[in-house]
Amino acid sequence: MNIPLTDFYRFENGELVTETTKDIFLGKRTVLFMVPGAFTPTCSEKQLPEFEAAYDDIIAKGVDQVICMAINDDYVMQAWGKSLGIEKVRLVGDGNGHFSIGVKAAVDKSNLGFGARAWRLALVLNENGMVEWAGVEEGKRDNATDDLYVDSTPARVLEALDQIEAAKAQAAAAETQALLDATDS
Repeated sequence: MNIPLTDFYRFENGELVTETTKDIFLGKRTVLFMVPGAFTPTCSEKQLPEFEAAYDDIIAKGVDQVICMAINDDYVMQAWGKSLGIEKVRLVGDGNGHFSIGVKAAVDKSNLGFGARAWRLALVLNENGMVEWAGVEEGKRDNATDDLYVDSTPARVLEALDQIEAAKAQAAAAETQALLDATDS
C-alpha cells in the first residue's frame, strides 16, 4: 500500500506553508503513528510521551523520522507538543483529514463530540512511502466507546522493525546461497 498524496498546512513565522506527502515522507524511512486527537487522555498521557521516550531506539533501527499525526490543525498540534515538552517526534496536523481518509484511518467520533478523527495506529513506511508494517488497533469503527492502545505502541513498532530486518537478512542470505549454488553448478 502506498500512502496517499495530500497537502498538509503549517504556519512558520506567521506564513502559511504547504507541504505534500512527498515533501514529508519521500526519501525518509518513517515511523508514523496516528492518534485520535491532541490533548486527549491516552494520546497525551501515554502514546506521544512513549514515542518521544523511544525515539532514539527507533532511529537506531534505521528509521529517519518519527511523526505523530492527528486530525487537528497545526496550531493545536504545536501547542500540544509544547505542552508535553516534545522535542524529537515531529507533529503533523492533518487538519482536513485527507491523509487519514486516504489511509482508511478516519472514523466518526461524534458520540464524544469530536467529529472526524483518526483511528489509533502506527506504520513503518519505507523511503518510497510503501507500508512495511501496520499496527492498527482492533475494532476500528465509527462512534467507538473503547480506545485501545495495544498494537500501536513503541514496543510493537520496535518489535516490527526487528522482524523486518530479520526478514531482510534472511532474504539476503537465501539470495547469496542461491548465487553460490548457481556458481557451483
